[in-house]
Amino acid sequence: MSDLPPCPKCASAFTYLDRNLYTCPECAHEWSAADAAAAAEAPADGPKVWKDANGTILQDGDNVTVIKDLKLRGGGGTVKVGTKVRNIRLVDGDHDIDCKIDGFGAMGLKSEFVRKST
Repeated sequence: MSDLPPCPKCASAFTYLDRNLYTCPECAHEWSAADAAAAAEAPADGPKVWKDANGTILQDGDNVTVIKDLKLRGGGGTVKVGTKVRNIRLVDGDHDIDCKIDGFGAMGLKSEFVRKST
């Protein structure tokens, strides 16, 4: 059995050491030995906290503004910079935000492409 730590992102046991970085072949996540040691010493995870591009904490029901043009898959157009999104819902997964955008409908956004608006 390997003494290498499992991947912190996907918990895969198939990690390997590449020079000075641990690498996960399943999700391509890379981390250093210092990161692995800090993760081992860290307390158990509390509730997940979602942050926008500026580091402001987001909550369900917040209003956000898109900070980057986002092309939609399937030729559905582009969500432009400055588009306001009201009443977001935070979820776990690849996309952190479930919302409805006028003219586009329901979609998922990543919190790194929005900023909290007042």
